[in-house]
Amino acid sequence: MKISSRNSAIIDKSKYISRDLSWLKFNDRVLDQASRKHRNVFERMRFLAIADNNLNEYFMIRVGSLYNYIDFQKKRLDYSGLREEPFRKLLLKANKEFRLNEASCFLNQLKPLFLKNGFDIISYSDLREKEKIKVEKYFDSTIFPMLTPMVYDSYHTFPTLTNLRLILGVVTRSAIDPGENKRLSFVQIPGNLPRFYEIVRGGVVHFLPVEQIISKHVNSLFRNVEIASASLFRITRNGDFTLEESEDIETNFLNELRLKLKTRKTGRVVRLETYQSADKWMLKSLKDHWQIDEYNIMYTEEGDLLDYTGLNQIIRHTNWADKQPNTHKPIKPLNFPEHGTRDIFEILKERDILLHHPYNRMEPVIELLEKAAVDSHTLAIKITIYRVASNSRVTSALLKAAENGVHVSVLFEVKARFDEENNLQEAQRLQKAGCFVIYGVSNLKTHTKLMMVVRKEGKEVTRYVHLASGNYNEDTSKLYTDIGLLTTNQVLAEDINEFFNVITGHSYPVSYKNLLTAPREMRNRLIEMIMAEAKRAEAGEPGLIVIKINSLQDLEMIDKLYEASQKGVKIKLIVRGICCLKPGRPGLSDNIEVKSIVGDFLEHSRVFYFHNGGDPLVYVGSADIMVRSFDRRIESLFRVDSEILKQQLINLLSFNLKDTFNSFEMTENGNYEPLYDAEPSFNIHKEFFKISRESVAKAKLI
Repeated sequence: MKISSRNSAIIDKSKYISRDLSWLKFNDRVLDQASRKHRNVFERMRFLAIADNNLNEYFMIRVGSLYNYIDFQKKRLDYSGLREEPFRKLLLKANKEFRLNEASCFLNQLKPLFLKNGFDIISYSDLREKEKIKVEKYFDSTIFPMLTPMVYDSYHTFPTLTNLRLILGVVTRSAIDPGENKRLSFVQIPGNLPRFYEIVRGGVVHFLPVEQIISKHVNSLFRNVEIASASLFRITRNGDFTLEESEDIETNFLNELRLKLKTRKTGRVVRLETYQSADKWMLKSLKDHWQIDEYNIMYTEEGDLLDYTGLNQIIRHTNWADKQPNTHKPIKPLNFPEHGTRDIFEILKERDILLHHPYNRMEPVIELLEKAAVDSHTLAIKITIYRVASNSRVTSALLKAAENGVHVSVLFEVKARFDEENNLQEAQRLQKAGCFVIYGVSNLKTHTKLMMVVRKEGKEVTRYVHLASGNYNEDTSKLYTDIGLLTTNQVLAEDINEFFNVITGHSYPVSYKNLLTAPREMRNRLIEMIMAEAKRAEAGEPGLIVIKINSLQDLEMIDKLYEASQKGVKIKLIVRGICCLKPGRPGLSDNIEVKSIVGDFLEHSRVFYFHNGGDPLVYVGSADIMVRSFDRRIESLFRVDSEILKQQLINLLSFNLKDTFNSFEMTENGNYEPLYDAEPSFNIHKEFFKISRESVAKAKLI
C-alpha cells in the first residue's frame, strides 16, 4: 500500500500501531490460511469465507465507528498519529488492497483446484440447452415470485436496501418514449434462496450463482422498458451503536436496545462492493445518495464473487463430508481420574480440574450444570452468560433447575455484539421460567465467565465454581482454544460469591483474594505486577513476563510494558489479533517479542504470567489488554495457586512460544513474518492432543 511521505513520517514517528490497521494485518493472517497448501480446497475456502465475514463485521463496527466521528464532525486522533480524514483514506485504501488479495486468492489459487475436486462454479453462458430449460423453470417457479423491483425516481423514495444483501441495480429507459430520462431500480436477491443452483454433469457438481439466473431473466420484472444495464452490488452499513444508561433496566434499556438494533438496518453506508463493469451512472446516483466517494467503493473483476461466505454451501455439501478437517479425539484433562465414572461432585471435592478446550471437552462443565439442575441437594445456581450455542444445553439446564425449585440467578449480557436479539430472547425465556435475570449492569458489558453451584451436603454447604476465558457455548468450545477451572476452592468461591452479590445487588466489594476485576482494579493491579518485574530486573534479578491474549490496545499498559522492557524485563507476548505495541524498537522495546498464532482453532484463551522472583504469578480469565476491557466491561482474571495447575499453564505458554506451524512474528513496523517454514516444525494444534504429565513437568519459561 502506497502511503504519502508525510503520512508515512507521522506513522513511523508514533510509538503505537493503529488499532484498525493492525486488525487488517490480522485478517491478512486469516486469509493466509486459504493459501496454505497442506489444507484441502474445502478448508482453504472456509478460511476465505471466514476472512470475508471478518471484513464485513470490521466495516460495520470499526469503519462505522470512524464515520460516527466524521459524520458528526467530532475529533479523532488515531494511534498512528493521523487525523480523521487522512486516516479514512489510508484505511479504505488498505481495505481495497485486501479485497484485491481476496480476489487473487479465489481466482488464481482456489478456482483452478475446483474441477480436480469434483465441482466447479460456472457462469450462465456455460449452461447447455437442457440445463437452461431447467434453470428457467426454477426461476419461474421459485425465484420470480420472491422478487420485488423497487424503482427510485421523483415519484418514489429511495428504498431501504438491506445490509450485506446482493442487489441488482437496474438502469432502464422507456421503450415507448426514447427521450425519457433514465430510471434506477433495485432488485434485492432474497437471503433465503440457496447461494448457488446445483447442476450435476458427468459426476461433477456445477454451482451456478443465483444472481446470474436473476440477471439473465431480469427483463421478466421490467415490461415494456429498455434495460440499459443490470449491475450487481452489495452495501455495508454502519452497525456501531452505544446504549445510554437508564435507571429502569426493565423498560427503557430494553426498549432502547430494540430501537438501536433497528438502526443497523438503516445505518449509513460505509462500503459499496461491485464489479469493474458496473454502470457508471448508477454508481454516481448511489454515491450522491449515500454521500460516499471512490474510497468507499471496492471493485472486483468478472468471475469473482461479491460474497465469499456463500461458499459455505459448497464446503458443507454432503458430497464432501469426508473432506472436512479431521478433528482429533479430545483427551481427558490431565488431573481427571483415570478410570471409572465417578460423580462430578465427588471428583471436584477431591481435586481441581483445569480444562483446555477444545483439547478437553466442555462436558464436565455441562455435566456439573445438568446434574445440579435435577439434584435435590442443589440450593442455587448463579452464572454469567455472554454468548450461548443454538439449542443450548446450558440454558436448558437452567430452565430445568428453575422448574425444580432451584434458585437460579443469570446475568445475561444482551449487549453481546451481533447476538443481541438471540440473547434477549433466551434471557426472557429464563425469566418467564422463574429465573432471576439481570440484563446487564448499567452501561457496562458483562464479559466475565463465571458459574457457581451451591449444594447442601449433610450439614455442610459446598460451592462448586467454574471460572473461564470462554463462553458457556458448547459449539464454540470445539473451535476456540479456551481455559476453564472447576474447583471447590473456598477462597475462589468466596470471591465469586462476593462478585455475584456486587453485580446482582447494590454493594461494593472490600477486596478479592484471588480475583482481579474490571472496571474496578484490573489495570492498576496488572501494572503493579509489571513494575514489580521491572524493579527486580533493575536489581539484576531475572525479570520475565509472558502474556497470551486476543488483543493489545490499552496505551497505559503498553507504556508500562515499554518501561519494563527498558529496565531489562524480557517480555514475550502472544497476541492473536490487534497489537498496537511496536516490538523491538531500539531504546523503546528492545526486550519485547510479539507473535501471533492463527490456525485450525481460534486462539481465545487469556493467560498472564509474571516470574515474580521464581514464585510465578499466573492469572487466567476473560480480559484482553484493551481500554474496553478495563473501563467499559465487567471482566475478571483469577489467580491459579495450585502448583500442578500452574505448571500446566506454564506448559501451555511454553508450547505457544515453541509453535512454528501456525505462527507469525511481528516486526517493529506492524508487519508479520510467517514462521511456518522454520525447522523443527511444532504445531500446537496437534501437540496439545498428545500432552502428557511428563512434558508438563519439564516445562519452563526461564
